[in-house]
Amino acid sequence: MDTFIKTPQQQELINQIHALAPAFQKREPELDAIGSFPYENINELKQLGYHTLTLPKEMGGQGFGLYEYILAQEAISQASGATGLSIGWHAGIILEYAENRHWHQDSAAWLTEEIRKGALINTAATENNAGSPARGALPRTFAVKDGDEWVINGEKTYTSMAPVLDFIFVTATVDEEQIETFIIPRKTEGVSIDETWDMLAMRGTASHTLVMRDVRVPSSFILKPSGAKAAGKGWLLHIPACYIGMAAAARTQAIEFAVSYEPASLGKPISETPNIRQLIGEMELELTTARHLLYGTVERYLQASDRAAMDEALNVTKIAVTQAAMGIVDKAMKIVGSRALSEANPMHRHYLNIRAGLYNPPMEDMVKAQLANQAIQSISQEKQENPANK
Repeated sequence: MDTFIKTPQQQELINQIHALAPAFQKREPELDAIGSFPYENINELKQLGYHTLTLPKEMGGQGFGLYEYILAQEAISQASGATGLSIGWHAGIILEYAENRHWHQDSAAWLTEEIRKGALINTAATENNAGSPARGALPRTFAVKDGDEWVINGEKTYTSMAPVLDFIFVTATVDEEQIETFIIPRKTEGVSIDETWDMLAMRGTASHTLVMRDVRVPSSFILKPSGAKAAGKGWLLHIPACYIGMAAAARTQAIEFAVSYEPASLGKPISETPNIRQLIGEMELELTTARHLLYGTVERYLQASDRAAMDEALNVTKIAVTQAAMGIVDKAMKIVGSRALSEANPMHRHYLNIRAGLYNPPMEDMVKAQLANQAIQSISQEKQENPANK
């Protein structure tokens, strides 16, 4: 990872995160429990000012951009994947605003001030059995205007970091087909959290169900103009950054085991055997390749004149880096052997958590379908334009 740190400011940021890593790692076993959440980790990150990492400087934040955000997300996730993914949604949503300024001006003014003071945010868009918003599903959460207020009813699943959120951005259907994003203060009457998160992977994200029953918010609590979209979604690269961070942790633990484990029958550390050295070499190649792809895509995104045209690169990077992360952890498991399945061994946690990346957006089947359609259309068009090539 050090290869990709380019400035003293970036190095200082990563050093601060690395200083927290031992405590994060020590707490990791606690996050195996249903209903767990890394409260102390989040608080310690807030003490570093991480909640303002991507908040613009003129709004009281640190004003870091995408490159620093991705570096930091990988570093946090090496110590605690659930912590990295949880806080990453907050920092990423702010970064998207910083790049696009697509929130209503009045909403942005008071929200960013609350964030500066320590408020944590996330978006709640997914609903149980309603289909994915990424696939065009309309929310079954509804908002109805009542005088100077909106009355909101519905439920949202996968609300990561639910125990500590202060404001939740909720998508709701208005007038049958129009979708608005409402700002819901967590302490509003009618808002509750149903602790449904029982996944084997990433339990510490506490991605519980948000329940809204006749929740009333002022008419001005709409986050952004209807239909407003960000020009680019570079911040979503925090997802592969988190998973490659977890994979890097598994890699380090596997190598540490290999250089220290000396079976009596062998008389030397297993790191000196050809098959283990081969596995280590393969892990190093996959990790280095994935990082070059990830940080290379970040740099291309930052330099792009049209960031909306980077969607394919962002999607491919997420899929490829996440797949590489799973491959690295699988090889780390082979190096450690059956001990990797022990509950006392952190390797089993990496094995489970890394697979959650398959279900973070964008979904692999959608990306593959898009690529297939583009390839088929390209070849079909070429044949139509050049009949002699048929």
